[in-house]
Amino acid sequence: MNAKRVVVADRMQTGYEYLRTEPAGRNFHAEFKPDLSPAKLLELGIFGGKYMTDCRAEFPDSWFRKARLSPAGNGHDPQLNFFGVNASKPLSYWRKKGWIYWEDPRGWFQWYCRYYSGRRCPDDDRQIQRWKNMRRHIAQLRKNCECGDLDCRPRQRQALLHWAYDSRAI
Repeated sequence: MNAKRVVVADRMQTGYEYLRTEPAGRNFHAEFKPDLSPAKLLELGIFGGKYMTDCRAEFPDSWFRKARLSPAGNGHDPQLNFFGVNASKPLSYWRKKGWIYWEDPRGWFQWYCRYYSGRRCPDDDRQIQRWKNMRRHIAQLRKNCECGDLDCRPRQRQALLHWAYDSRAI
C-alpha cells in the first residue's frame, strides 16, 4: 500500500499532517482486537453525539451516514448514547490527568479512528495498553449482571462501548 498523506483542518487541529501507511481496518497490533469499528460506534451512539462533529472531512463519509450525532451548536446529549446515559468525563479532566497525546487532542477515540484508518504513531503502544486496561469492566459486568441484561450497569456498558468493546453480548 502506498502511504496516503492526510492534512487535518478542524476546530482542534489545523495543519497537522499524518500518513496512513496501513490498509483501513487491517494490520492491527496482535494484542489489539476491538469489537467494533469507528463507523459502528458512531452508529450505536457514543460520547453524547458530540464527538467528531467538526472533523468529518478526515474520515470516510460512510462512517457518518448512520451516526448518532448532536446537531450543530448543540452540546453533549446522553440520550444519543446507545445506553442513554452519560459515561464521559470532560476533555479538561483527561488533559489534567495527562492522558491526551498531542497528535490526538480529542483523546482515545480520535486515536482509534486514525489507527483504524491506517495511521501508526509513537503513541500506539500506550493507547493499546489503555484499551486493554478497560477489560476489568468486562469482568465486573460478568460478575454482577445476568447475560444480556442491558439495564445492568449501563454507565459501565456505555464506557466500554466508547472503547470499542461490545458489551451488548455480555
